[in-house]
Amino acid sequence: MKRLVQYFAVPDDPELVQAQALAFGRQVPLMYGILLVNSLALAATHTSAPDLLRLYVPGLLTLVCLVRIAVWWRSRGGGITYSKARRLLRSTLWVSALLGIGFSSWALSLYPYGGPYQQSHIAFYMGITSIGCVYCLMHLRGAATMVALSVIIPFVVFFVVSGNLVFGALAVNLVLVVGALMVVLLNNYRDFGALVASRGEMERKQAETQRLSDENHRLANVDSLTGLPNSRSFERHLQAALDQAEADQTRIGVARLDIDSFKSINDIFGQVIGDRVLVEITKRINALRRPSTFVARLGSNSFALILPEMSDEAALQACGDVLTEAMRPAFAFKVGTVHLSASAGLAVSQPGDTADMLFDRADYATGVAKRDARGRALVFSERHADELSRVRRMEHALHTADLDAEIYILFQPQFDIALNRTTGYEVLARWRSPDLGEVSPGEFIPLAERTGMISKITQTVLRKALAMSGTLPKPLRLSVNLSAHDLGSTTAMEAIAMLVEQAGRPCRVDFEITETAVMRDIGQANEGLLALLALGSRIALDDFGTGHSSLTHVQKLPLDRIKVDRSFVKEVTSDPTSRAIIKTTVDLCRNLGISCVFEGIETEEQLDALLGLGGTVMQGYLFGRPMSADKVLEHIADENQGWQRHRRRIFGAAS
Repeated sequence: MKRLVQYFAVPDDPELVQAQALAFGRQVPLMYGILLVNSLALAATHTSAPDLLRLYVPGLLTLVCLVRIAVWWRSRGGGITYSKARRLLRSTLWVSALLGIGFSSWALSLYPYGGPYQQSHIAFYMGITSIGCVYCLMHLRGAATMVALSVIIPFVVFFVVSGNLVFGALAVNLVLVVGALMVVLLNNYRDFGALVASRGEMERKQAETQRLSDENHRLANVDSLTGLPNSRSFERHLQAALDQAEADQTRIGVARLDIDSFKSINDIFGQVIGDRVLVEITKRINALRRPSTFVARLGSNSFALILPEMSDEAALQACGDVLTEAMRPAFAFKVGTVHLSASAGLAVSQPGDTADMLFDRADYATGVAKRDARGRALVFSERHADELSRVRRMEHALHTADLDAEIYILFQPQFDIALNRTTGYEVLARWRSPDLGEVSPGEFIPLAERTGMISKITQTVLRKALAMSGTLPKPLRLSVNLSAHDLGSTTAMEAIAMLVEQAGRPCRVDFEITETAVMRDIGQANEGLLALLALGSRIALDDFGTGHSSLTHVQKLPLDRIKVDRSFVKEVTSDPTSRAIIKTTVDLCRNLGISCVFEGIETEEQLDALLGLGGTVMQGYLFGRPMSADKVLEHIADENQGWQRHRRRIFGAAS
């Protein structure tokens, strides 16, 4: 009984129900049209029948059919809901059974009122019309089966009982045809259900694919933390804005906003607070921007703005000032209050600009602001254009340089007062370009670090230093500086270690590192330095006191020497705090069993003050300016001669 009820019931699958209703919206009006035309033709051929059977009964059935046609005609289209589709299909089940019984009973009641032709017409009407109706109802098996049963059963019973052999054979024929039709119908119904399910599954997969595509597009173009467009989206919008400005013969502005020393916020408060600060910064920027301004987050602490309504430098400067001032108010959190500043660089577009060219100028202005006017905004000017042009020429020259031929090294002595002699030299890189001439290390070293060329320069300097170390007297050692890029790259450290190993033992080249260089990954830096120590090198911490968490670095790194930054030495004769720091550093080195070197000594007063605080190893112009390899050999020879004279005076006086 459950199977029988389920067979005739409307299915519970929403997709199948809506698909059935959609199909019926096209087929049921056609079915009622066939039924009405055939019924009217049958009524017209039975002129001798009473008006009740010839006019009123078919008129009532026609009215019901017209109502059902109107109902289904209004449901045509794909916007039908599941609940409405279910109601229509359930009503179709009952209406199909009632109309099947009604039209069959009416047709058979006309049988006594006609001759053989009219009676044959009744048989033909019931057979052909029922087949057409069943076929039109094929997408709802319950309705199709009800129509078939309501027609076939009375048809067969009536014509078999009539005793007419022709009508009996016709009844058997109709049973076979309708039976075969029902088998085909049920197969088609099953295939239709499978097709709907397959289509639904395909649509779900397509929807999931579209969702993933949209999500990938969002991830590729939107910063997940702040919800702002990312650098890829910024580049695309900037080029589009430039194209529009060129078409309108107008100019646009671009700004880059960098949060100063943002890494220290993460180090002090943690990344969670750092992320919350970035979100709050985004809110402040959004609160200030005009509707036409496009804002993007480029990196961890960098934002960019496209300013289509800013076409002159004065307006850009005002905009930059507002942005940087908006970052000054403190950010209050439960764990503490965060104070920060932001530097901004801005630039106005010029005819023929590309997105890269315009942003390059804003980026350069940001760098100048961070260097010379931290916490303020600068607009790219003609002076910056000249500087940028030189930087680009320098960058090209550096990339195409023959480093072995163009990079040369100088040596600055490190003098031990206790031993009264030079104990080593710091190796300083210099660049003489055939196109640019002599380039200051203050210019090309930062450029090499930004462009990734610094490791090649380090290795070039190291090869020259290793070659020079073989010509020096054995007690003397050379010191080579390692950059942050060197320490942060496993490949670079492996190449450096290989050069030292190939030079043979004993290794007389030491390495100097800065606190800033090891901040990226102190664990990886420590691993690379231990490899150099195993080859006989020594490690010195340069510019001590100018970075973050100095004592932590002293504790965790395998150090042999600390070099006190020249900023403390410069103030040693006038600043009690500098003297206290130097005294503490000397005591720290003595307690740790490592040596302490003082940089930047230029006057006798500085030397006397350092000696009074316990310093012994000195480096600076007072003890020798950077010198070439030939001058180093002369310096050593002169120092040895002075030492020999000093010994003769001592031993001569003793004798």
